[in-house]
Amino acid sequence: MLKFVGTPQAFPGKRAPKLRAEDFREIADRYAPPAAEDQAGRCSQCGVPYCSVHCPLHNHIPDWLRLTAEGRLREAFELSNSTSTMPEICGRICPQDRLCEGNCVIEFSGHGAVTIGSVEKFITDTAWEEGWVEPLVVGAPRGQSVGIIGAGPAGLSAAEYLRGYGYDVHVYDRYDRAGGLLTYGIPGFKLEKHVVTRRVNRLKEGGIVFHDNFEVGRDASMTELRQRHDSVLIATGVYKPRAIKAPGVGSNGVVDALDFLTASNRKGFGDAVPAFDDGSLDAAGKHVVVIGGGDTAMDCVRTAVRQGAASVKCLYRRDRANMPGSQREVANAEEEGVEFVWLSAPEAFLSGDSVTGVKASRMRLGAPDASGRRAPEIDPEGGFDVPADLVIKALGFDAEDLPTMFGVPELGVTRWGTLLVGKTLMTSLDGVFAAGDIVRGASLVVWAIRDGRDVSTAMHQWLKAKATSARVAA
Repeated sequence: MLKFVGTPQAFPGKRAPKLRAEDFREIADRYAPPAAEDQAGRCSQCGVPYCSVHCPLHNHIPDWLRLTAEGRLREAFELSNSTSTMPEICGRICPQDRLCEGNCVIEFSGHGAVTIGSVEKFITDTAWEEGWVEPLVVGAPRGQSVGIIGAGPAGLSAAEYLRGYGYDVHVYDRYDRAGGLLTYGIPGFKLEKHVVTRRVNRLKEGGIVFHDNFEVGRDASMTELRQRHDSVLIATGVYKPRAIKAPGVGSNGVVDALDFLTASNRKGFGDAVPAFDDGSLDAAGKHVVVIGGGDTAMDCVRTAVRQGAASVKCLYRRDRANMPGSQREVANAEEEGVEFVWLSAPEAFLSGDSVTGVKASRMRLGAPDASGRRAPEIDPEGGFDVPADLVIKALGFDAEDLPTMFGVPELGVTRWGTLLVGKTLMTSLDGVFAAGDIVRGASLVVWAIRDGRDVSTAMHQWLKAKATSARVAA
């Protein structure tokens, strides 16, 4: 297996040098897969396109692979772009091993999947470089406006489609930059930030108005936004970190994953980040323990490696086969020197002035839980201690209490706190729709893009009916 130069495994007995994201990209380029045309030509053009079936966007994958193989890159891009508002982003961060590539018939035959994600990234990056990405086409003005709360992938996707229908679109977001987790949650070595910025700039140039540093409930109430716009979309995502109930969890040095990742991304932008500069959210030289087994946990362990951590361990309560995150990400992390401690869970956090370690319980898999996965339970054989200077909690995210935050107690929620919607994706508030993770729970970016596409269609139908009713009443 390839060992990347500059990882802890490449420097036994001493800490790896601190590398920049571009260093890793340069190293990766040395071992690049075959040219996109050659890779696309491996597609068997099977009768049942399992890759497309298992893509949430149902992209026309075999068709644009064929066009790529024939060297018709502009046509390939246009076809890819016809079903996705962010193909180059999906090409970079989708867990293809669980979606399209994992269902490739060539993969089933044992010859390795067509690298669909890499081809998608290549043809779209080429389109940007060659100027093939057209400006946003704005529909005929309708005299109606839409307010979108949240500038993450669901909100951005919906904004593009709604602007294309001819609506005035305003996007409100609590952060100082649009993109949501694309900007602040996903590390730059997986998703370069200029890739997100150029998508946002295209929307701005198409007349979509962005209101940054805007919090509903602080800068305007939900009632005021509903009065300001003909319809409102809630696409906030889910940002409440899942808690760990264990002694010492409040110790200095025990931090939330999003705080850690946001600090790292802000440093990449050149922002002043006091909590990073004072070492609180910097892994350099530290023994890092990440708790969790999802994609966010993988982002944390790989970010810690790049910051120059002395060691990085990942504790997960199930085994590798039952891990929710991408197996490809796990393999990448192992190549970079991360140690996975399977079937382990925190029992307590050891500390003096700050955290010094994690007291962990050994786990075993028992009977299946409600989801069908085998439920972890404590193994009576005993536990063990793991030294740590920095512990990162990466157990996923839940919905925030939006009815309280937005001042609308009548906004319906599920028992998980996500928003209740009907078949039209409308909430309990008339004319207020919801999409993305705030409806389905923490999920994939590609599903958020799909939800943004779907909700824009539903909102368009509702707004047309509203305009018709207004004309009849007049």
